[in-house]
Amino acid sequence: MSQYTAPNLRISAPNGVEYAYRRFGTPHGIPLLFLQHFRGNLDNWDPELTDTIASEREVILFDAAGIGASTGPTPRTFRDFGRDALSFVDALGLTEIDVLGFSIGGFAAQELALMRPGLVRRLILAGTGPQGGRGMHGWSRETSDHAMKDAQDASDMLYLFFTPTESSQARGRDFVERIFSRIEGRDDDVTLSARDAQAEAISDWGIRDFSKLARLASITAPTLVINGDNDIMVPTVNSYLLAGHLPDARLKIYPNANHGFLFEYPLDVARDVNDFLAA
Repeated sequence: MSQYTAPNLRISAPNGVEYAYRRFGTPHGIPLLFLQHFRGNLDNWDPELTDTIASEREVILFDAAGIGASTGPTPRTFRDFGRDALSFVDALGLTEIDVLGFSIGGFAAQELALMRPGLVRRLILAGTGPQGGRGMHGWSRETSDHAMKDAQDASDMLYLFFTPTESSQARGRDFVERIFSRIEGRDDDVTLSARDAQAEAISDWGIRDFSKLARLASITAPTLVINGDNDIMVPTVNSYLLAGHLPDARLKIYPNANHGFLFEYPLDVARDVNDFLAA
């Protein structure tokens, strides 16, 4: 199975939420849990990224409460998003996982790792930043216009995830084609009310407060911090802050890349993730 063909699964958790998810890949003792970006659902993961990682390990993609086909209210803080992810993990009966958190999924991943340090073996923080970091409390007007638009289209993805260069935009168009290639069993669209709940959580997380950086010392799992060199949604400087304050972190910045670097260079990122998890 792959991202193109994996069935949509559902599981009910004790918190009353029925979670939608996909689970596929090479059986491995420790699965890799993916935590998604702002307004993203199961179908927004790049199949070229997920399938390449899945060639070496099992991957689990899921919708948080109120996102896509999952039921329940959408959390309004990332501490609650972390709790929500733990409810899903517990419902699956998992006692040890690796975690890849992209963008706001990286915010939730940090909270998850802080609340349950014994659960996370290895952590990948992609295109994300620490609570209270730099330039995270509000986007530019143009970025916000694209990110918050009621009905988004390919042009919004190309602006938010890729640089304006011809080569990056061409890779972006390839990405858009890949994520819309699945026809059967597509996930539900993310609602505007879920968008607004996520936006509220983003605003709260981004209030500048460098004292919050001290929390990172309690994330003891080996961590891979990755980003593009020109991230307009979570400024790249925040990846350096993460790497500098986490006790066991390594940093890689991909050149000529925006927030969607892992979709612009999916094979390179997948290789780096698999190498890190296998080390």
